[in-house]
Amino acid sequence: MGLLKAKANTNKLKPLLTLLLLVTAAMGGIFTYQHLQHDFETLEGRTYSWSTLKGQWVVVNYFAPWCAPCLREMPELAKFNASLPSNTKLFAVNYDLKTLSELKEMTEKYNITIPVIVSSQSTALPMEKPPYLPATFIIGPEGKVVDTIMGELTAAHLTQRLQALRRE
Repeated sequence: MGLLKAKANTNKLKPLLTLLLLVTAAMGGIFTYQHLQHDFETLEGRTYSWSTLKGQWVVVNYFAPWCAPCLREMPELAKFNASLPSNTKLFAVNYDLKTLSELKEMTEKYNITIPVIVSSQSTALPMEKPPYLPATFIIGPEGKVVDTIMGELTAAHLTQRLQALRRE
């Protein structure tokens, strides 16, 4: 009699355990899906979505190692990055697609210390690739490009431009 009762209790638990397993799997899938959803990733492995950057000012600089003005402005961008205004992020994007290892090697070779976006087919940026370099885009708090600076710039120029845009 005890064996029949134990088997009956096990049969009652099976649907509950199956339901628990399905709920756990679904929650794991949702968490994984949300974790994988991002617009771009930096060389350091940080992922960003434009929706989470809303409300912030974002500066994106396109550069290439074959572009002398780009390399000249990198120390200026590093200087700007060291004293970023509040609510502001700075990223660089290599003009040419590079593998992760090529990108790491390049940033070390040219001492690029600002966050670099790893470009891929899935990278989503709110601007088109510029026709020439260097090119710097300022994205406003609403997530839209509000200014484009074509050509070499200094940290002071970028700071002044950002301040002017914030006042508008």
